[in-house]
Amino acid sequence: MNLAVRDIRHSLGRFTLTTIGVGMLLMVVMGMGGIYRGLVDDALVVTRGVGADLWVVQRDTRGPFAEVSRLPRSLVDRVATVPGVQDAREFVFHTIQREHRDKPLRMGVLGLGWPSDKGQGLPLIAGRPLAQNHFEMIADESLGLVLGEQLRLGKDTYTVVGMTRWLVTSGGDGIACFTSRDAQAIQFDEPGESVRLERQARRDRASELDFGRTQPSVLERASGQSGNIAALPGPAISAVITRLAPGADAGEVQRLMGGWSDVTTYTRAQQEDLLLKGSVDRARRQILLFRVLLTVISAVIMALIIYTLTLDKLHPIALLKLIGAPNRTIVALIMQQSLIMGALAFGVGYVIGVKLFPMFPRRVLVTNDDLLRVAGIVLVISVFASLLGIWKAMRVAPNEAIG
Repeated sequence: MNLAVRDIRHSLGRFTLTTIGVGMLLMVVMGMGGIYRGLVDDALVVTRGVGADLWVVQRDTRGPFAEVSRLPRSLVDRVATVPGVQDAREFVFHTIQREHRDKPLRMGVLGLGWPSDKGQGLPLIAGRPLAQNHFEMIADESLGLVLGEQLRLGKDTYTVVGMTRWLVTSGGDGIACFTSRDAQAIQFDEPGESVRLERQARRDRASELDFGRTQPSVLERASGQSGNIAALPGPAISAVITRLAPGADAGEVQRLMGGWSDVTTYTRAQQEDLLLKGSVDRARRQILLFRVLLTVISAVIMALIIYTLTLDKLHPIALLKLIGAPNRTIVALIMQQSLIMGALAFGVGYVIGVKLFPMFPRRVLVTNDDLLRVAGIVLVISVFASLLGIWKAMRVAPNEAIG
């Protein structure tokens, strides 16, 4: 019988508990890697989902995700005339928090460029895209809403017609999709008293001017809706997203719009880089550091465990040397024990992780490449952890067996 297996059977209880403990530690290592990858994937899910080749945002800002961006809606038509642009759409994005079922409901509001974009490109798991330009919404399942449920936001009530999965903001909040008009109505909604006071303030300012005293119609218009006053801008959008025509050079199109003094243009890669180096950069680096620390801690713990198991076998090892067993037999005993422990601990960590990771509030995205990487790390740790035990075993004298 293999000496390593026989020794494990001799101290099965302690070996089992030790393996489970190391396995749970490796599960945390896998989980940290999955959280890191999930954080990155969540941050990029919107930029990849809308399929934009270029992002046009407010001049000298890093919008619309890393920084607030405000643009007039008329910019969409201007961008659409640029040579090489096949499609230009308005993009609205902001975050809100409301009370729903007596609990806080925090969501990202994504405005789709109706009617060209009805949400058909979203990762729908139930329901349908938007079918009308008002009062419908597509919600991520993490928001806890269900198909057909009605949600009042501002002065309007919206019906959930579609459900998505893992459509979240970089902060992990679920995203709800509306038409851009509805998204702006939610963003710029004001209480009736605030609207009345603003209209009265405009009327008072106009009445103090000469043309306000001589032209009563000006006072009437000043106290009306702001959309009817030409001097006041309409609700702003966050960005203009563009798709280029086949064969168009993104760099050339970006250069053409770079001459405009009111906007800044980013490619898809640049927008993703802004996200990863902006809003989620510190979180990414912190999780990566914790993962490295946990890996080092796992190596130290395994080395100490193998060393302790070796100390418990000093008398049997001395006896093996006394009867003439070669050193390679003793080395194989310790090395095989370490590898068996590492393999079993990896399996325990994986099985526990599969059960626990879906319960996490943030997505834990563990890929096959990550598992192979962790398996390789476990192999290296197992080999190096056994070296301390081998070093101690080689120092045992045969006469200690009879001493």
